[in-house]
Amino acid sequence: MTRHRLVLAVLVVLLAATVTGTVWARAGARPDRCGLTAERADARAALVTGKGPEVLVVGDSYSVGAGLPYADSWPTRLPGRVRVDGFSGSGFSVGASACGDRSYATRLPRSLRPGTRLVVVEGGLNDFDQPQADIEAGFTRLLAALGDTPVLVVGPPEVPHRPAGTVRAVDATLSRLATEHHTPYLSMVGVDLTLLDDGVHPDAAGQRVFGDVVAARVRSLLAAS
Repeated sequence: MTRHRLVLAVLVVLLAATVTGTVWARAGARPDRCGLTAERADARAALVTGKGPEVLVVGDSYSVGAGLPYADSWPTRLPGRVRVDGFSGSGFSVGASACGDRSYATRLPRSLRPGTRLVVVEGGLNDFDQPQADIEAGFTRLLAALGDTPVLVVGPPEVPHRPAGTVRAVDATLSRLATEHHTPYLSMVGVDLTLLDDGVHPDAAGQRVFGDVVAARVRSLLAAS
């Protein structure tokens, strides 16, 4: 191949890459990990299940049903008309997510609707390496965003791929904050969940167990409201 043809071939490849990138951007099929996570979050939000009182779930990859069909995610086990604002990797603290501020308090205002009977906030597993002060700040911001809307906070379960003791520390922090603010709290420490091969996320059976434990508490709160 002559030098002229080689240069021309390189230019063609670069032009094709530029056009492809433009098409991806215009189509909204963002190839970056955070973009794909956001797309999965939107897809999960489109699945609304059940009938009855409006229940909003705000959570992490557990609420999305990571690694499973969305219909197998634990919020589908809850009573009421259930909507989900889930974002994998997020938590109470601003720094929990590698995708910027995806904290629960920041996301809540976009998904909370008038007439919502109960908000279930699930998470903490991604806050395991965050400063306690940041978790506390996120919890306080969350309550402020909720206003008078009733809430149930659901803590993280212990899983093999989190350093020993870190999940219990987050659970203790969330439990203390809930007590201080007179907020219902459901600890998932000690709940036996079967997991996917990643050692973090529940499999279909684990999602059912998780959902049924939360559903029992949700029923009692809805009945009392």
